[in-house]
Amino acid sequence: MALHFTRRGFFGLGAGAATLALAKPAFAASPSRRALKFHNTHTGEVFAETYWADGAYVPEALAGIKKVLRDHRNGAEHDIDTRLLDLLVVLRGKLDTNSHFEVISGYRSPESNAKMHKASGGVAKHSLHMQGQAIDIRVPGRDLAVVQKAALMLKGGGVGYYPASDFVHVDCGRVRHWQQGRDA
Repeated sequence: MALHFTRRGFFGLGAGAATLALAKPAFAASPSRRALKFHNTHTGEVFAETYWADGAYVPEALAGIKKVLRDHRNGAEHDIDTRLLDLLVVLRGKLDTNSHFEVISGYRSPESNAKMHKASGGVAKHSLHMQGQAIDIRVPGRDLAVVQKAALMLKGGGVGYYPASDFVHVDCGRVRHWQQGRDA
């Protein structure tokens, strides 16, 4: 069977390989499991479980993540891209912390995103939050600028810095960066 790649598909494969290469050092200490901890600042809900074990994602844990990262405005849920979860594990390793992520925004329904976009120029019309590929976070015990710099160093996707709103946006889309009140 012959494989055919478009230019975009070829570069996508390269980006995926780069993400895996970045992930190796963070997973070296515990190659058989990956765990995350989330605290949703709007609902008070927490998640602290292994979501990847012995070479496979754990469906029950992914369902728990989906629930905790749901749109707090209307309760809508969406699968969270596992590339984003893996990127967060690497970020946590880069920050040298075992702390939870404080979640400002995980999944965002199209309805919520449209309302937020209309009210603020800082919300993208086609936000990756709507695909479960973005999260807005803080990390207890770590300065926001340190979180932003660590995320930028990973080159694993988009990084938005919102110091006035007290969060860092991380996504598993194309590599880019921006700051609140400034264009990238």
